[in-house]
Amino acid sequence: MNYSIALVPGDGIGPEVISKTVDVLDLVGDKFGHVFNFVELEAGGRAIDSTGEPLPAATLETARQCDALLLGAVGGPKWETLPGDLRPEKALLGLRAGLGVFANLRPASLLPQLKDACPLKDGVLTASNPEGKANFDILIVRELTGGIYFGERGREGDGKSGESSAFDTEKYSRAEIERVLHVAYDAASKRRGKLCLVDKANVLESSRFWREITMKIAAEHTNIETSYMYVDNCAMQLIRAPCQFDVIVTSNIFGDILSDEASVLSGSIGMLASASIGGKLAGGKYPAGMYEPIHGSAPDIAGKDLANPLAAILSAAMMLRYSFSLEKEAQAIESAVNKTLDSGLRTKDIASRTKNTANEKLVGTNEMAGAVIKALETE
Repeated sequence: MNYSIALVPGDGIGPEVISKTVDVLDLVGDKFGHVFNFVELEAGGRAIDSTGEPLPAATLETARQCDALLLGAVGGPKWETLPGDLRPEKALLGLRAGLGVFANLRPASLLPQLKDACPLKDGVLTASNPEGKANFDILIVRELTGGIYFGERGREGDGKSGESSAFDTEKYSRAEIERVLHVAYDAASKRRGKLCLVDKANVLESSRFWREITMKIAAEHTNIETSYMYVDNCAMQLIRAPCQFDVIVTSNIFGDILSDEASVLSGSIGMLASASIGGKLAGGKYPAGMYEPIHGSAPDIAGKDLANPLAAILSAAMMLRYSFSLEKEAQAIESAVNKTLDSGLRTKDIASRTKNTANEKLVGTNEMAGAVIKALETE
């Protein structure tokens, strides 16, 4: 099979981790008889420097013609003083909306090899685990193209007097909420059968709307245990007892914050992949997904062979699974990553926080990716 993949390496460490991910995908193609055709595109800070805008029209149009999009990272201090509509992050919002991807899937689990890199004590991890194990496995389903990030915004007044103000609007339609809930319930049905809606329904009308719609859809999914939690409590519970969660579904801004918190519990934000789905998977006409590590551009370590490539590589595995239905190939990548971690190789971000590091070897981006490729060759 032939697949076209739009590549947006982006800024900071993005080009480094995407380059290594392409190497992994090339090997997968060779092993399993697929051809991946890559089309490199500009977006983010790199695009601002060359075109003056974060998301050139040509980038979006070309991405729409591909089967999926793989993104590295965008942003950095260099562009932080630009107006909001010209900052690199605007490219992310534009790609998500322009490709019709409305549900962001962010898995956060604690691999046994990285237990020492988790900041929580074993007693905390086992507190809410029925099996008494020091681990957790959470899927955060974040609504991606609505809410405060896409709502009306602006400033009032002259910007100098005490009467000036700024505003951002949180707004959701019933259709936007229903479609992401259907994705979340489908995911819960394939996992442990538990779903928690996270909102702020004691204060926000938009959250009360979310809860009202969830209660209606929950009645259609009696096989799923549905619960409700305020976002401030959820932020605490992720630290206090993460094992209680299976699928968390929430709004754009809450999902953005909570998934970054959960990433730290996994040992490092450098381990977390994500899939933004919708498009053709939801009957649309654009690509079936956009895949990216959630670690950001990390400009302080860019070009130093320090970045962890595993989140990007695991994002590619999610792409194979969700966009191309290549489950065997996705599992091969995930197995190769596990074997690499079993061997004791660690980039700096996932090195143990304890002194028991005798079985670990600190490596850089290139060596870590090379080890994954070597393990994949034997799969």
